[in-house]
Amino acid sequence: MSTPKHFDLTGSSFDSFLEQENLLNEVGAVAMKRVIAWELKSAMKDRNVTKTQMAAQIGTSRSQVDRLLDPEYVGVSIETVARAANAVGKDFRFRMVNRKDSRPVRARKAAAGRSA
Repeated sequence: MSTPKHFDLTGSSFDSFLEQENLLNEVGAVAMKRVIAWELKSAMKDRNVTKTQMAAQIGTSRSQVDRLLDPEYVGVSIETVARAANAVGKDFRFRMVNRKDSRPVRARKAAAGRSA
């Protein structure tokens, strides 16, 4: 029998784990897309807007609306999201904010390498 491995994760965070695994940006993008999809679906339900009606209002196909409302699909343009939001009476806004450690990733990795 082999002894189970134990990892000392004291002081680590889930964000630092994701960053080490090069997954932080991907996970963040999916999380944002889930919120956008949920907001659009809720607004469509509140206004009784079907996917076909949404497609006609924003000048796209029904399959593009399906991708827009798919919480996992992040390859939707900002323009499409903004047009969809407008079609259901919403404004779409986003902003960039500084991280707690606002140095570029290369600088953070170099600093981590020096302290190891």
